[in-house]
Amino acid sequence: MAFVGIEFGLMAMAMACAFAWPGLGAGWFARVERIFARLARRKGFAAATVGVSAVVLRLALLPLFPIPLPFVPDDFSFLLACDTFAHGRLANPTPAMWTHFESIHITMQPTYQSMYFPGQGLLLAAGQRLLGHPWFGLLAAAGLLCGVLTWMLQAWLPPNWALLGGIIAVIRLGLFSDWINTYHTAGTLAALGGALMLGALPRLVKTARLRYGLLMSVGVVLVGLTRPYEGVLLCVPVAVMLGHWMWKGKNRRRAVLQARRAALPAALLVCAGAWMGYYDLKAFGKATTLPYTINRDTYAIVPYYFWQHVRPAPVYRSEDLRIFYEKEEMDFYNKIHSVKGFLPFTLAKAGMALLFYAGPALLPPLIMLRRLFLDRRIRFLVICSLVLMAGMIIEIYLMPYYVAPFTAAFYALGLQAMRHMRVWRPEGMPMGITAVRFLVFLCVALCGVRIFAKPLHVSPPEWPPSNWNLSWIGPEHFGTERAQVEAQLSKLPGGQLAIVRYAPGHHPIDEWVYNGADIDHAKVIWARDMGPAEDLELIRYYRDRSVWLIEPDQSEAGANPAGVSPYPFEESME
Repeated sequence: MAFVGIEFGLMAMAMACAFAWPGLGAGWFARVERIFARLARRKGFAAATVGVSAVVLRLALLPLFPIPLPFVPDDFSFLLACDTFAHGRLANPTPAMWTHFESIHITMQPTYQSMYFPGQGLLLAAGQRLLGHPWFGLLAAAGLLCGVLTWMLQAWLPPNWALLGGIIAVIRLGLFSDWINTYHTAGTLAALGGALMLGALPRLVKTARLRYGLLMSVGVVLVGLTRPYEGVLLCVPVAVMLGHWMWKGKNRRRAVLQARRAALPAALLVCAGAWMGYYDLKAFGKATTLPYTINRDTYAIVPYYFWQHVRPAPVYRSEDLRIFYEKEEMDFYNKIHSVKGFLPFTLAKAGMALLFYAGPALLPPLIMLRRLFLDRRIRFLVICSLVLMAGMIIEIYLMPYYVAPFTAAFYALGLQAMRHMRVWRPEGMPMGITAVRFLVFLCVALCGVRIFAKPLHVSPPEWPPSNWNLSWIGPEHFGTERAQVEAQLSKLPGGQLAIVRYAPGHHPIDEWVYNGADIDHAKVIWARDMGPAEDLELIRYYRDRSVWLIEPDQSEAGANPAGVSPYPFEESME
């Protein structure tokens, strides 16, 4: 939280300076704005420059912020999907010893696969197959998102403001957020889909060109493969606006022409829907059984929406799974589902999203909220946001990446608020323009603070992972202990079987038992300790492997990052 506090403090100082010295740095800022205005006028080149800059800058930061390691359950779940797709499969057969491999967010029956929608897994698989590592798929998507977001903003705002939005996206999403520094959010793809939809919409209404219809369809597919519920909340107002445009005052010939141009985008949506049904059939046993369903029915107690009922607790074969579902999830449900807890926790969810997308540095323009609601230029985006708010109230959980399809709308609204603030002149003084300039400069300056956060002792906390979503800072290089153990075992001759035993009180999110798509042929197999008798059965099944007992809560200094020792067979014989 130290970094967030610093950002709040610097924001307050910037606003105070703007009010005290409204003309400070005006000449220098004006020269910089003229340079960027010349780039902004070349719209296509500006969008491409923003996208390439996001990729190049993140690659330049690799010595300080290396390719991330998986750590939380969602990371491993998406990487399982990645490995499955990279092997050319939609799902994997249930492993023979599957009870030892049960983990959070992993479906074991009827097939072995991630519980999530396949979009993020497909992106990571493309990075693994084409570029040699799943993370490069994320990096390419982040650059594409920043470029497409700039393109989207060009349809709603003046070009120089669209360029500013793209630059802010590079800083806050493309460099330091958990969208690029973890594998588990799927925020980048969902945001890309929303940006395509909202960027194509005004262009389609204006020109009715086929390419914009296709881009909109691609956007719908992307949100459908990543965040379908929130995607529907965006598709509804978009569909209403398109329907209104297609039929108001149009003659019959023009309507027929529009219907013909809509045929190919509609066919794309039908094909995507058919593929999704085929994926559900292969992965979950039925074309109408959506991702999440089997896993939540098997393990979870708490529902996702307020009108649903709490399920009876299943019999858990692992204490860690029981703690996660019966305690971690249930505790939050009981708080937000109470009369006293509903309002504060709902506001906390909204505040978390606001801090992620705006951060303390970009909160001041929200004082222009009244003008924003009266602004006809972005009224449709205001309506979209209101639809989102209504949809989020009925959902139990909310992480910032849940609402990623609306990222482009958030940026457009925030930039328009900055435009209103820029012309704000209380008592005739140009305080608004100076405040906006200082806040933009602060966003850039915070990059330097973030890069040198470790020597300044203001690094964001590595644990608990919920803190990563409070701002754009992203986590440090985490998950090193498990990676070190895996690297250590991988150097040994032959196959290795790592049986993980947790100490009482181990946090269930810090899970070590995750495997790739082809468990039986993996160099290192991670398995859960289930007691001497069950462990002996597992060891006999993998009789050709060396067997190790891994105790993550017994960390030691030096070369042994966790308790790693030969498995005590005497214990299994008792």
